[in-house]
Amino acid sequence: MDRNQKIVLVAGGLITLVLLFIDYFVALIALVCLLTLLMSIHIMGETADFPLVTADLSEDARRIILTNTGTAVANNIHLALVPLNIEFDHPSLGPDERSSLELESMVSEAKAVVTYENAGGERFQRSYMLAALRAGHDPTEPFFPIFGKR
Repeated sequence: MDRNQKIVLVAGGLITLVLLFIDYFVALIALVCLLTLLMSIHIMGETADFPLVTADLSEDARRIILTNTGTAVANNIHLALVPLNIEFDHPSLGPDERSSLELESMVSEAKAVVTYENAGGERFQRSYMLAALRAGHDPTEPFFPIFGKR
């Protein structure tokens, strides 16, 4: 447990105990607020060093746009376009950086498999469906992976 989490836990626990003597409903409200705050701090800690490289197809379908939407630098980025048998390597992308890779011809439909690693050497792999007639990301997809699935 992180030092900040321990401080919040102890302070919130003391406040909850004091409120317990005043009114137990108010103490339960304070306990729910404390647990919510601890959960938020934990989620923030998990996403502090998390690169997230996305692959999109440009409007003219002649470029693949790599974007690091995460909070850390993504290193050793490898992009494979399936079934086109095209592969690209990119050294690194910082947070909120973009890079585009030119293609020889237009792509109507493909799957982009992106492999990259963070500064600690942990490897990540994601795949994206690319289609010229469908634009953008799925708006229902969560921004951060849920339940540790990366």
